Amino acid sequence: MKKFKTESQRLLDLVINSIYTNREIFLRELISNASDAIDKLSFRSLTDTSISLNRDSLAIRITPDKATRTITISDNGIGMTREDLEKNLGTIAHSGSLDFLEQNAIDANGAATDAADATTNATNGAATDAADATDAASGGAGSSPKGAARSDISIIGQFGVGFYSAFMVASAVRVVSRAQGCDEAFAWESDGREGYSVRKAQRAQAGTDVILTLKEDGAEENYSAFLEPYTIQELVKKYSNYVRYPIQMELERHRAKPKPDDAPDDYQIEYEDVLELETLNSMTPIWKRGKGEVSDEEYEEFYRAEFHDYNAPARRVSLHVEGALTYDALLFVPAHAPYDFYSRDYRGGLALYTNNVLIMERCEELLPDYFGFVRGVVDSPDLTLNISRETLQHNHQLRAISKRVAKRIKQELLDFCANDRDSYEAFFHDFGQSLKFGIYSSYGQNREVLADLLLYYSAKQERMVTLDEYLTDVREDQEHILYAVGDSLERLKKLPVVTSALARGYDVLLGDAEVDEFALMMLGEYSRAADADASGSAADAAAEGSDSASDVGRNDTSVPRSYTLKNIMSEGLDLGTEEEKAAAEQVEKDNEPLFEAMARALDGAVGKVIVSTRLADAPVCISSSGPISLEMEKTFARMPGGEEKPKAERVLEINAAHPVFAKLKAAFAEERSEELARYTKVLYGQALLIEGLPLDDPIAYAQEICELL
Repeated sequence: MKKFKTESQRLLDLVINSIYTNREIFLRELISNASDAIDKLSFRSLTDTSISLNRDSLAIRITPDKATRTITISDNGIGMTREDLEKNLGTIAHSGSLDFLEQNAIDANGAATDAADATTNATNGAATDAADATDAASGGAGSSPKGAARSDISIIGQFGVGFYSAFMVASAVRVVSRAQGCDEAFAWESDGREGYSVRKAQRAQAGTDVILTLKEDGAEENYSAFLEPYTIQELVKKYSNYVRYPIQMELERHRAKPKPDDAPDDYQIEYEDVLELETLNSMTPIWKRGKGEVSDEEYEEFYRAEFHDYNAPARRVSLHVEGALTYDALLFVPAHAPYDFYSRDYRGGLALYTNNVLIMERCEELLPDYFGFVRGVVDSPDLTLNISRETLQHNHQLRAISKRVAKRIKQELLDFCANDRDSYEAFFHDFGQSLKFGIYSSYGQNREVLADLLLYYSAKQERMVTLDEYLTDVREDQEHILYAVGDSLERLKKLPVVTSALARGYDVLLGDAEVDEFALMMLGEYSRAADADASGSAADAAAEGSDSASDVGRNDTSVPRSYTLKNIMSEGLDLGTEEEKAAAEQVEKDNEPLFEAMARALDGAVGKVIVSTRLADAPVCISSSGPISLEMEKTFARMPGGEEKPKAERVLEINAAHPVFAKLKAAFAEERSEELARYTKVLYGQALLIEGLPLDDPIAYAQEICELL
């Protein structure tokens, strides 16, 4: 037995026990290595006329054997000589594929600049890691004619440790290989501990067999599962479904025997179990096929199967980007939220592939959280992966992709809103909170991205509207986008401050989600071009898919007018005319002792009592002063925990034009202090009930009403 050519035990232990976190990926690694070996043979055949290559026969075969507890991964690729086995397998972390890239000067697009060297220097990568996918896998070498463009060649292994992932599940590994053009075959064997042996062997054709003898099952590990055809099928579909060569396995099928020619009329059909060689992978990714080559039905079938959704997607986005970072993306907007979407257990993110091999099922870095409902895949040959191929080394690559993907999703959603409004409103009902939370959680930093996508109920228009649509019908003197937030739209419509605002020609946006108050506060302000139909601009930019439309919904040629968002229950919001404001100030000044007495009667429940300029018919309302609004107070009160919750600084506003105010003035003037206090407490309780806030003491409130009656 020969020793490994490095500090074998320590490095091998690191490879087996530390680099990889998921045992099942051994099959992905070995399949990728086999694909490399076939790629190299295809590449060599382009310049070596002595190689007669039947490309239709190129394949990878998996053979499980329960009797011997072995699983074999075979390829008919370039194969290895004794020297190759020594170099590629005897030296841990040596990459034959990396050698191949360097010796043949294959650039980032897979193009070879030295075909002559390819003939003499190509080595087998059947034992190399398929980790770093920096070479494009466009096209298919398995189907290209001899002399095809060298960009069809894709070599994905560069670290040389993927082969050793086999020892995570195997107690021994035997590699039987015969190099292309050689008459002899050799076998490399090791138990993955200290060394290996290389001996002559028998193999009828060029290629490589990797034979794993699985470990015995333990209390926590079921290695026998990897011998089950169903498990193998699932792993191939999960990780290697889009490897360009057929991955085949014999599967047992139950079928009817042929009916004999002389069978009697009452012949009973007989059945038999037979082994049939079947292809487990689909090979060509749907996202790399031309748009005209894929039907809507095929896209829907892919979405349903890959993302386990019974419904067809609401929208589909295809993206192909070439440049410093090349990638394809196929994205879907679900029609309905999954049951666990707003739970802690939900994980967003896109499936990340490199050269058609799955790297991560859900790469959360590819999507901002607020677009976490989007499902899909991103496939890039240019990503710099770590040695285990389970994480990335350079997150700036993911950030670049995420930024472009988010931009394209926004464009699609704007088009969705503009051209299929009913469906968009259904979408927003399910996913709108995610968009709102994206504004709130970023402290408003994402408002430029998300503000155009928001919908709120317009009390004036009596429908869901965007912020742009709200601003199409504002008063000339209006400075704010007014909103009210509560637990019910029906109750909000009836609020006195809302009905009074409508009577004065103002519109009020209504929101009934807990996050609304926080999101709208963080949104802060919103700008709309004064002379542009923003909705149309947004739709046009989205339809064109222009990258310059990052501010879709804006007209850059005009000066935007900015509106601050204002809760209609905030103190200091004056909706009256200048004359009304001046009159209110005078009434407040003239009755300052009365308002001070009313505030004392409420014993600190309110910060002050003032005259309101926003009430028409109602005698009183509650507003808030300071950073915490009344809705925030209600939200905080619902949170778990026994500590004292933050409260809004309440302000009691009195309608000086209401008959009740005359009674208050009379009671104060006649020094009927107890009656004034009772009036004040009842009005305050009334204001609380209208606002949806709990009474501090319901029994005392009932008694005060009885006294008045």
